[in-house]
Amino acid sequence: MNKDKIYFISDLHLGLHPECKSREREKLAGNWLEEIKPHARELYLLGDVFDFWHEYKHVVPRGFTRFLGKLAELADNGTKLYFFSGNHDVWTYGYFQTELGAEIHHKPLIREFYGKKYFLAHGDGIGKGELGYKLLIRIFRNKILQWLFARLHPNFALWLGKTWSKHSRYAKGIVAEEFAGEEGELQIQFAKKALKKEHFDFFIFGHRHIPYDIKLGEKARVINLGDWIYSFTYGELDEKGFVLRQYQGDGANIIYENYSLD
Repeated sequence: MNKDKIYFISDLHLGLHPECKSREREKLAGNWLEEIKPHARELYLLGDVFDFWHEYKHVVPRGFTRFLGKLAELADNGTKLYFFSGNHDVWTYGYFQTELGAEIHHKPLIREFYGKKYFLAHGDGIGKGELGYKLLIRIFRNKILQWLFARLHPNFALWLGKTWSKHSRYAKGIVAEEFAGEEGELQIQFAKKALKKEHFDFFIFGHRHIPYDIKLGEKARVINLGDWIYSFTYGELDEKGFVLRQYQGDGANIIYENYSLD
């Protein structure tokens, strides 16, 4: 078995209202995990895997059995898992680390693959603007407020979280956002600014739900992984380069674009 590939995925929003649609997407994601299992050396889950997630010391949210089971199979099969908290699943404290051996990341991670330098992050709250949103994220990540929320009974707290998630634009069936152009995309502006201080070959983000590839200068690219609500896209990396694929089930996936810098 040659585990020679590294995978990147984000914004599955499992548990998103309505639950019947979420269950269908969970099964599809489980099929994808089964297909990559023989090849996956590493799997990076770049945030918002769940539409709402909160762990208590002895309680975790109900559901997601099929998906978590497949992650456990990958881990048992030798795949290293990396879980990034997004803005919807920020309240993860150790469950994935204990049960799956996953590395938990609440901040961006810099890695080198095949001689290329990668900046990995969920991609929310970066760059200028979005002051109201950034304040909300700071509230979500405040240790004291997290402790207070954990004092709520799990039945009430999880009901509250799921009720809140039902008011998202995606739960209401609103179509995916459109690409705002290089000047309007905060992740792209962040990457341009970061490159003035330090070189990166790739910036890999989630959060925007829009799969895109933008070349910055001669040797850098910023890529958004899309989501598993509309685009069903994921990143695949091996020694040949980075490819963004679209999963269609039943073993069928198509190359969306090739991002090799060579």
